[in-house]
Amino acid sequence: MKLAMSTLGMPGQGLDDAIAVAVAHRCGGLELRLHPDTGVHAGLDDGERAGVRARIEAAGLEVAALAGYIRICGPAPDDEVVEGLLRDLRLASDLGAPGVRVFPGGADPEVGARRLKAVAAEAAGLGVKVFVETHDHMALGEAVAELLDAAGTPETTGAIWDLLHPWRHGEPPARTLRHLAPHLALVQVKDSVSATDTTPVPMGSGSVPLEECGELLRAAGFSGWVSLEWERTWYPHVAPVEEILPGALAWVEKFGE
Repeated sequence: MKLAMSTLGMPGQGLDDAIAVAVAHRCGGLELRLHPDTGVHAGLDDGERAGVRARIEAAGLEVAALAGYIRICGPAPDDEVVEGLLRDLRLASDLGAPGVRVFPGGADPEVGARRLKAVAAEAAGLGVKVFVETHDHMALGEAVAELLDAAGTPETTGAIWDLLHPWRHGEPPARTLRHLAPHLALVQVKDSVSATDTTPVPMGSGSVPLEECGELLRAAGFSGWVSLEWERTWYPHVAPVEEILPGALAWVEKFGE
């Protein structure tokens, strides 16, 4: 496994700060939140994109994924969703990222499948993928797998297993991984107070079954990116991400053997 850090954990701080923290805490990559607040978004021009990529590569880091906010099954018109996703996929290609995170944003897999098929040709040409996260209306691994199977575009799609959401919605980790295994591209690791109180807490001090998830991933031979998604942007009162990264690194080292 390779440790990345989501820039969601550093609200109000720019890319250079994120790079410095990631390097200091032995991360191999960054999961870049797409938002003006982070300095990384689809509105960057060619020169700005080249500058972002150069700064990351100069630090010896990779981009594990772009964390976008497209709702692939959401209620917006197809053309709006498809064009927004294509903008993010082009940015991913320019930054050397393997793909873009999307949220389900709806419960109908046929809606999302239609849109995933619509971007497949260009995504393949760019060499990037769409990563659907276990989140909101499709918090279960079973639901995300159903969507990806319906799309039938494995060359340009993948899944992100956010360890919190399937578990807090009642899906055991072993079942989640069984559904996601053919699609799994990235794991977002975090801990929280409980299934009903999602306030972030340091790794191993909350209720998310991190040990079980780690053992399952090790047994499955998962060797991809594990991103610490420390949600300080949404919970500004929690500790700085620098205090949480050592626990994330220890988890990756323990189960990535």
